[in-house]
Amino acid sequence: MPPVTATFRFYEELNDFLAPPLRRREISCVCARAATTKHMIEALGVPHTEVELILVNGESVGFDRVLEEGDRVAVYPKFEALDITPMLRVRPAPLRVIRFVADAHLGGLAHLLRLAGFDTLYDNHYADEEIEALAAAEGRIVLSRDRELLKRRTITHGCYVRALKPQEQLREIVGRLDLIRSLRPFRLCLTCNVPLRSLERSEALGRVPDGVFERQTRFVTCDVCKRIFWEGSHWSRMRALVDSLARDRNAQ
Repeated sequence: MPPVTATFRFYEELNDFLAPPLRRREISCVCARAATTKHMIEALGVPHTEVELILVNGESVGFDRVLEEGDRVAVYPKFEALDITPMLRVRPAPLRVIRFVADAHLGGLAHLLRLAGFDTLYDNHYADEEIEALAAAEGRIVLSRDRELLKRRTITHGCYVRALKPQEQLREIVGRLDLIRSLRPFRLCLTCNVPLRSLERSEALGRVPDGVFERQTRFVTCDVCKRIFWEGSHWSRMRALVDSLARDRNAQ
């Protein structure tokens, strides 16, 4: 069967994924006869996890819509303010429990997400196949700067991380996913990603420096790595970071 020609237009930050000559304009594409919207959107460089709404000839459609000759396709990212309830959102419903798996390049972000209270798997030896399997098996959101990873078929929830520095990455993810009300700082071990538990002060005696024991009254511990944590200078810096996220949200 002969190919068909369709016209695409990407909106807002989705243009970041396109080659510079294709950004913020209509793109005429020759498509295979059986090509779907998902196939062509990803062929142009945009991971399906970044797309919220697709309109073909003005009507909302899913990723499985087969393209036809003369179709005009408008592709939109996540909407922050516009109510599109009557339309077909192509991404699955939000996950009831927010959990992440981060790729090998996002160790700093994984550390900060745990600090903020979000269950985040990270290992710099994870292969893409492992990340895909973990996301599917445990309902995790994939965080990556690798758009090819986010194009994998079974990954339904993912975020392409644009920022380069960990603290800015944390701000980006908290803002994009509207997580400010879900912050539960200092509840997870930053190394083991498991819940911390309160420790009787007497149990910390001899396990922390003498000066720390004299100054502090509250301690928590990780039952995996056995480390003990207290509200020292590091805690204060991390507390300031978490508080700044809330201030950013209130300023919007």
